[in-house]
Amino acid sequence: MAALSGKLTKKLAENLGVGRHGDGNGLYLVVDPSGARRWIVRVTVKGQKNKMGAPLRTDFGLGGADVVTLHQARDRALEYRRMAKRGLNPRFNAQREIPTFEEIAQQVHIDRMPTWKNAKHGQQWINTLRDYAFPKMGRMPVDSVGQPEVLMCLSPIWTEKHETARRLAQRIKTVLDVAKSKGFRDGENPVTAIKDAKVLPKVTAKAKHHKAMRWQDVPTFYAHLKGREAMAAKALMFTCLTGSRTGEVLGMRWSEVDIADRLWTCPAVRMKTGVNHRVPLTDEMLAILEPLRALDSEYVFEGQKRHRPLSNMAMLMLLRRMAVEGVTVHGFRSTFRDWASEVANAPREVAEMSLAHKVGSDVERAYARSDLLEKRRLLMARWSGFVCGDSGKVVKIG
Repeated sequence: MAALSGKLTKKLAENLGVGRHGDGNGLYLVVDPSGARRWIVRVTVKGQKNKMGAPLRTDFGLGGADVVTLHQARDRALEYRRMAKRGLNPRFNAQREIPTFEEIAQQVHIDRMPTWKNAKHGQQWINTLRDYAFPKMGRMPVDSVGQPEVLMCLSPIWTEKHETARRLAQRIKTVLDVAKSKGFRDGENPVTAIKDAKVLPKVTAKAKHHKAMRWQDVPTFYAHLKGREAMAAKALMFTCLTGSRTGEVLGMRWSEVDIADRLWTCPAVRMKTGVNHRVPLTDEMLAILEPLRALDSEYVFEGQKRHRPLSNMAMLMLLRRMAVEGVTVHGFRSTFRDWASEVANAPREVAEMSLAHKVGSDVERAYARSDLLEKRRLLMARWSGFVCGDSGKVVKIG
């Protein structure tokens, strides 16, 4: 057992910096500048010479440290040294332990956790594989996964759940690409081969639109909403006035609100665009917010639990209780957009920026640094006036 002990520990292996770190008996942990960690073993093959006539000393990869444990690396290194002492070159004689597709997928999920926009997106990523890929090929060695296995996962849902199937294909491809980069696969990715060969039928996706209320009906609806005291009603009023997304409003904290400058800055982590978004606050919006300060909560729209926001379904359930059929909360964004175009004649870029949409190409956005805050402030003030039944005088926006 002495051969299976060394200088390194599990904790050291996880925290050592860039470089080559010896464990003893020819085993090394290599930490790349990118942060990737991998095991290698250096052996001298008995009776074999290199091109210079010296004993053949060479390094062999044993796999990434995120997949191969310290104990497994020592075990494999011992196997390689024994082969080398018998004059067998490990490159041609070693039997590698290949992880399963599910093992690689779970590791990819863990490695990418810091990059997910939020925990929900990360969970959706692995859930898709869990539901549609793992039952078919999760236990297969990752180097055995080919086009037939991928098709077994995709074909049953390709037409009925096309968007899910498309995402599943992307995630399977990612797992297999990572497996190849770790040395567990070679050759073309079967997902790419299936796509290039057009094996699966072409599916024309139908655009799905959130059901929206006609802008003409909003003032009457808002008047009914204003008569309610529930927190969900306050949140829905604010959502309607700002044209914001549900998650942006429900996650709103008081620390994001600047009453003096009449601004709410929604942080990038909650924005679909991944950048901070400034929302100008009108008199009506401030009138909704001001009484809520007395609750002294971290969140502006507190739910049933202290210092926790309303649930994602709270506003939709309110619409149902009000017997407002065929309308979604997200649909009020479309309502605002229609009004901005048909009534306010707002310039496209002003209306789109009010909804936190990206406007123009990457190059155009690089030069257009302004978020048109003051023009958006005028538009939102006019929208608030219309929603509250007081259209007031026409203000030119642009």
